Amino acid sequence: MLTQIRGLHHVTAMASGARANNAFYTDTLGLRRVKKTVNFDAPDVYHLYYGDQIGTPGTVMTYFPFPDAARGRRGAGEVSLTSFSVPEGSLDAWQARLAERGVQNLSRDTAFGAGRLLFDGPDGERLALIETAGDDRAPWTGGGVAADIAIRGFRGVEMLLRDKAATVELLTFMGYREAASEGAVTRYAVAGGNPADAVDIRLDPAAHRAAPGAGSVHHIAFAVENRDAQAEVAQRLAEAGWQTTPQIDRDYFFAIYFRSPGGVLFEVATNEPGFDRDEDRAQLGQALKLPRQHEHLREKLKGSLEPLDGA
Repeated sequence: MLTQIRGLHHVTAMASGARANNAFYTDTLGLRRVKKTVNFDAPDVYHLYYGDQIGTPGTVMTYFPFPDAARGRRGAGEVSLTSFSVPEGSLDAWQARLAERGVQNLSRDTAFGAGRLLFDGPDGERLALIETAGDDRAPWTGGGVAADIAIRGFRGVEMLLRDKAATVELLTFMGYREAASEGAVTRYAVAGGNPADAVDIRLDPAAHRAAPGAGSVHHIAFAVENRDAQAEVAQRLAEAGWQTTPQIDRDYFFAIYFRSPGGVLFEVATNEPGFDRDEDRAQLGQALKLPRQHEHLREKLKGSLEPLDGA
């Protein structure tokens, strides 16, 4: 069993437009844009990161906004819900805020004993705010959301799978243990990590396969402290039959990737060096930051990338 995993690091999804995506996460949800850069493999597409003040691992939602991308189809083999932690007693205020801004498909329920507000993001991605006791992470309040209700970071993710046995085996190897079960959903949690420690599996053997597109989660990343811990994880995964990519420098963290049995792409990302490696913390997310190999494209990209408010 691995002992290096510290919960979620980030969740990366796809969008159809940068401006609408940026407005939703920075204004409607009040998160901070902590980095404005581009996709390493498609530099004509932004990579936008939203989180707390410094982009602490376990708080960061990231997006590849492919212009005019077709919407994905929800189904098995993908992350079906991304959940954020908010203080207890805050859901009435959040429901009013989201309704006022025209957010779609709002609904309330209770999951694993906690109040939950579900809603759609701008590309139909299913999101939730979960009332979480004892989450003492400091919220970002520069987005206009009061500290007593503001998002603290992720609570977890839910994967929709047709069969869960092999994925549970993998999660168990990664240090996760079954924590609770409600109907078709089972929660797995990792001990001793950050507050984004929950991975839920919703089992539906009859679900059709998901089709990726705008609103689909591209991958979920699990946090480890540093490159040494990441190398240990890669070695142990390989010994267990899981082949990962080499360590890849993503400027703000190092990453390895592998495909989980249910179809969801897993990443293991380092907590170092962080989003302030190339920007002062007071200015995070303002300037366009480019990977070294794409720096020569700066003028072209500045003319072609969709302008963002506050850019």
